[in-house]
Amino acid sequence: MTGAPLWETNQFRSPFHDLAGFRMLEWREGFVRIRCELQPHHANRQGAVHGGVVLALIDEAGGASGVWSADPAVNRKSVSVTLDAKFVGRAKGEYIEVTGRVVGHGRSIYYVQSEVRDAHGNLVAFGSSTHRWRRGSAPHEPHGE
Repeated sequence: MTGAPLWETNQFRSPFHDLAGFRMLEWREGFVRIRCELQPHHANRQGAVHGGVVLALIDEAGGASGVWSADPAVNRKSVSVTLDAKFVGRAKGEYIEVTGRVVGHGRSIYYVQSEVRDAHGNLVAFGSSTHRWRRGSAPHEPHGE
């Protein structure tokens, strides 16, 4: 699935996405790409993108990459267990994007690697995260909630 209305057409939408200005661009099994159009409220005191915005994107990518479903009626959910990030560059341009990929999983836990890049394709940060599927959300379980 691609296009701007993904937050509106699936179960992954939250008020935080609207507040932060996140827009899902691509979402499929084990993968997600999310964009944040940078605004003045995303800046820190030095005028750079605030690290919290970058961390939030990494967290969102981690959660979303593990809960996609081809059936829009299925509402898969997870919670973040760990989040780790390394900041390697300053963002330039009008947006930043994160990609998240599931790199492994067990029965109730999945692991994600994420990269945040600026509008010019430069690496801003990378991270890893661990997430736990909520009851009924793991791929091997009948879907609940």
